[in-house]
Amino acid sequence: MKIAIVGLGYVGLPLALQFARCQTDVLGLDIDKAKVRSLMAGRSYIQHVESSAISQAVRTGRFSASSDFGRVKEVEAVLICVPTPLNKNREPDISYVLQTGRCVAGHLRKGALVVLESTTYPGTTEEDLRQVLEDGSGMKAGVDFHLAFSPEREDPGNPASQMASIPKVMGGLTPACLERAKAVYGRVIKTLVPVSSCRVAEATKLTENIFRSVNIALVNELKVVFTAMGIDVWEVIKAARTKPFGFMPFYPGPGLGGHCIPIDPFYLSWKAREYAQNTRFVELAGEINSAMPEYVVHQVVAALNDRRQAVNGAKILVLGLAYKAEVDDDRESPSYVLMTLLKELGADVSYYDPYIPVIKMTREHPQWAGTKSISWDAKTIKKQDLVLIATKHAKVDYKALAKWAACIVDTRNAMDGIPSRKGLVHKA
Repeated sequence: MKIAIVGLGYVGLPLALQFARCQTDVLGLDIDKAKVRSLMAGRSYIQHVESSAISQAVRTGRFSASSDFGRVKEVEAVLICVPTPLNKNREPDISYVLQTGRCVAGHLRKGALVVLESTTYPGTTEEDLRQVLEDGSGMKAGVDFHLAFSPEREDPGNPASQMASIPKVMGGLTPACLERAKAVYGRVIKTLVPVSSCRVAEATKLTENIFRSVNIALVNELKVVFTAMGIDVWEVIKAARTKPFGFMPFYPGPGLGGHCIPIDPFYLSWKAREYAQNTRFVELAGEINSAMPEYVVHQVVAALNDRRQAVNGAKILVLGLAYKAEVDDDRESPSYVLMTLLKELGADVSYYDPYIPVIKMTREHPQWAGTKSISWDAKTIKKQDLVLIATKHAKVDYKALAKWAACIVDTRNAMDGIPSRKGLVHKA
């Protein structure tokens, strides 16, 4: 079997390598020619994907990368792993999915399978993507070619999370489409979870991420309330998680980041309006989580005030640019919002992240492109008036930070248990 995977980012590239490891020939397609060149040279551009894994797959002939969509005619299945962001009005943007469909359609073989993995609202696969595929190919989905949806499930930065062992949800346009999807993914995934339709599979992915968004919003709200009461929310969660039933720990932070949780809930909110339905929990969670950077900045201002210092002109280091620990993924990172808010208040803002030495161009925060991470040493850190911990990377020496820093605002409980002088650490 030979398959194509469109979109060689944080989802598509690991998936391509998993198929290659399982003796499936994989054609990686991406419009970014720099990525293609890097992959064919055996070089990784994603921190948790080893270059050795890429070079081995290329060397054995199981994996190749290209920007030529005409090569779709070579494959039996096309898996689409492209971005589904929100536009400037916080509405779903499925233009990458539809454009991919148009690029694929004219080269699709009869009997081939097309699977969408990108997170989206229910109906995208069987309505929007199906339409462009049928229009461009002259074939009928479910008759001349197979169509399915199977959302990605990944936990970057977690070494215990292995793609082969994560159950794979999938829904087909027809029973035959589902069977074809099962045959393809069964080559690389141990447990398959077939559902009755593409729409159910799409809704499953949204539900998973909305669950996290709502619960994170809950603990973020509790953090604000408990802080006002003089109670440490981290200690509360630590005690509550000892209950062996009926409780699942979630943890507060400076806001939401990543390509899923800050975005996916709004896909459902937008689609629900088509059915005259309100998604009050979803929208309230979004409001709470979106407000957290403002709350953290207020805590920074208060910490500086305790030192009789204004935020205007203060040298502030944001520690951690990635949206979560142990990854180099800065998509939708709240650190960007924190840095922007602090700069608008007149602060001299810098950042340190061992995984992101230079900020690349982003759609949301282009003004930070080219900014370099400062060096991690006593001389540099001692020059900062305040260090704001936004991401808890294990690579960071927090004991050294306690010795070097003048003031720390900790949003991740990173300084818990580390001896420090009185008044150094402010939890936020």
